[in-house]
Amino acid sequence: MYHKLKEYIQKLEPGYDSIPDKRKENLKKLSDYIRKKTENDRVAKLNFICTHNSRRSHLAQIWTAAAAHYYGIDNIETYSGGTEAIAFNPRAVAAIERAGFEVENPGGDNPRYQVTFSDEAESLTCFSKKFDDDVNPDASFAAVMTCSDADENCPFVPGTEFRIAVTYRDPKESDGTDKEKETYDERCFQIAKEMFYMMSNV
Repeated sequence: MYHKLKEYIQKLEPGYDSIPDKRKENLKKLSDYIRKKTENDRVAKLNFICTHNSRRSHLAQIWTAAAAHYYGIDNIETYSGGTEAIAFNPRAVAAIERAGFEVENPGGDNPRYQVTFSDEAESLTCFSKKFDDDVNPDASFAAVMTCSDADENCPFVPGTEFRIAVTYRDPKESDGTDKEKETYDERCFQIAKEMFYMMSNV
């Protein structure tokens, strides 16, 4: 993994104790799902879903993929989607770059960013799309709802065999304020910490 990213990851584990017990319970349920799939040589497919697939769902997808690589857990595929599609928000993109990911931006209204965390791992193609887009799994996957709006407004996700809500406050609330960078970095760190905690229990 890239040096800057490794330094960032080393700051996550000391914060595991700060994760509320109820959230830990949900994260461990997701860990159990992944472990049962991978122990039987099956692929654990995780689709992280929020409203616009622009911030939280991307951060969760990217950090989970990085955590799987970090802990040497194979047979993990991460995806993301929304109930609508807009674009991967550039503020969230900037937050993962500050954390140490390398990002290629090809431009366009809804860029297909190439996000890389190691020379030994394939890059992730990240762009905004609906949860049932053709690039996402349509059967035998876990739906991880990362925002309460998507969880409430999307009561049925076709093809899901496991569903759980691990919701996060939307950093969008700080857009255009002097707290913008700080809020995005805080949310990025929170999601990183919880996804690494989750994967450490697999």
